[in-house]
Amino acid sequence: MKKLVVVLLLITTAFSSAQEVKPVLKDNDLKLAALPYYSYGKGLGITSPDSLFQLNIRFRMQNRVTYIQNDGADAAYSGEIRRLRLRFDGYVGNPHFLYVIQLSFAPGDVGEIEEGENINIIRDAAVFYRPNKHWSFLFGQTKLPGNRQRVNSSGALQLTDRSINNARFTIDRDFGFQAYYLNENKDKFSYNVKTAVTTGEGRNWTKSADDGVALTGKLELMPFGSFKKDGTNFEGDVAREEKPKLLLSGAFSQNNLSKRTQGQLGKDLFESKTTKSVFVDAMVKYNGWAFMSAYMSRSTKDPIAFNPEDITEFNYVPTGSGMDYQLSYVFPTNYEIIGRFSTQKMHEDIQTLTPDSKQYSIGLTKYLWEHAFKLQGEVTMTDLDYFDGSSKQNWYVRLQLEIGI
Repeated sequence: MKKLVVVLLLITTAFSSAQEVKPVLKDNDLKLAALPYYSYGKGLGITSPDSLFQLNIRFRMQNRVTYIQNDGADAAYSGEIRRLRLRFDGYVGNPHFLYVIQLSFAPGDVGEIEEGENINIIRDAAVFYRPNKHWSFLFGQTKLPGNRQRVNSSGALQLTDRSINNARFTIDRDFGFQAYYLNENKDKFSYNVKTAVTTGEGRNWTKSADDGVALTGKLELMPFGSFKKDGTNFEGDVAREEKPKLLLSGAFSQNNLSKRTQGQLGKDLFESKTTKSVFVDAMVKYNGWAFMSAYMSRSTKDPIAFNPEDITEFNYVPTGSGMDYQLSYVFPTNYEIIGRFSTQKMHEDIQTLTPDSKQYSIGLTKYLWEHAFKLQGEVTMTDLDYFDGSSKQNWYVRLQLEIGI
């Protein structure tokens, strides 16, 4: 009789524990902001018989061919594997303790191997503690809570690449601690608060000990409730929202004594600089229509850094601001048309070193399996206006295939 009672107690305890962790398991794939990309499915999953270990395996690949016509240069084309990535995520011991790993293998992701430099295979490597559906605490390397287009994976974009403003002003990945408070409801006012304290030198930095720190904070507001299928993290209304959904967000990041030209990105500066970045985003989705707009800026007291051993040699922090506007419609046949317009104004301190820009893009996408399997075509033209009054016009035509699980 005693043995039966013990068995019943064990079964009851196990059932209660399962009831407690079920909401966490249900939400893990959608709510962790650091998950590297939107996916229609959940990849290939393995869970141990005792449910103490879970591993999900995913991959994605971008193959593209581009015809390029730059002002003053001969026309040319390129064919490349733009991205090839493996991702692993799951939990160990308890569903409240999660991990995410993302590795990259394409040349454009890894970069050229230079003497004294690290091979940049590791993109994400982070451990999470998620005590409940609202709080998440992270330690490791992953994306910072910055501008919306960077937070969205490259696999969740409508066009084949991000905008010129993201290329100049984003804060990208970093190593450190992050904390999120997520409060999302389907049809009620929702909000998220995200914070980070990181090294400020970007991913895989081991050149020197750090004497600075980057502080980042972001607030996201959803007045009409959360988006379908975690729709804040992918572009376009492929989920076809039945009711209008709106996202408003703002982020600020201060990178103290940064050692690179773009904070977490770029080449090494000749002297450390403290930079401030501001990001404001808006996104609306309804019945196949989607509109996004973003403001990005970076500032510092003196953006130009001189080589102390050779005063004629210098580099600089790209300071200035820009705006993006993007409109799209997904037809019931899962074809989508996209238009984007970007403007970029560089700060007067570096206007003689780099031009102001305007960029126009038109795209056509066929979603075969939402963002996980799609065919994209794009035409982009960029106007460059230089300080001396001269100008250039560059453009390209691109075809890209994205596939993943």
